[in-house]
Amino acid sequence: MRTPIYCRPAAHQLFEAEIANLDTGAGLFRAAFAIALHERPEARIVEAETVVEQLATTVQRRVHSNSKEALLAHLHDVLFDVFGLRGNTDDYYNPANSYLPDVLHSHKGLPITLVLIYKRVAELVGLTVYGINSPGHFMAEVESAEGVSGRSMVVDPFFGGSVLTVQEAKERIEQTAGRPLVVSTEWLPRATHQQWLARMLVNLLSVFTATGQERNMLAMQELLGLLEK
Repeated sequence: MRTPIYCRPAAHQLFEAEIANLDTGAGLFRAAFAIALHERPEARIVEAETVVEQLATTVQRRVHSNSKEALLAHLHDVLFDVFGLRGNTDDYYNPANSYLPDVLHSHKGLPITLVLIYKRVAELVGLTVYGINSPGHFMAEVESAEGVSGRSMVVDPFFGGSVLTVQEAKERIEQTAGRPLVVSTEWLPRATHQQWLARMLVNLLSVFTATGQERNMLAMQELLGLLEK
């Protein structure tokens, strides 16, 4: 293992260890949690995993059928109405919005962090969720959900778990990006787990650069370097 110069060793160690598990949702979740350990050394991964497991258990206890549509409805009720998961529109550029322990505590965060929590809980109840690596606004794709012509559906956890048509998703991304999108088969691409982590790190890198936090900026570069090995 590399010895970090700027990144807190515990964050660097867990992040590097979980890179080997990035083919799983659990590995992605743990690697994303590791990013927060740089500034939140007191955070405990077992506590974060317990929160998402409890949310999944609550969803499962409510479902009394094998319908994916019913499962999705209860998932949204628990995450967005009961737990109150939502975007932090008042303090969008706060680094805490990218830190899983903070978001699980405040229930507010960036789109990419909220989608990660949504994905992890959804997977624990038997749904398949991908991140949509669209410009400016990260969203979720729920595979083969019922109710939308038998196709996958787009969900935006930042705005209360709103379910979008493809056209509505395109319009939301255009609004966020501030420019029209070039229509192609790749305009709603699924994010690989490596791309997911890289985008989280680049978001933090941008914030730390803009605010002159040089050590934190260099720490994020060290983590990015692990992804590029």
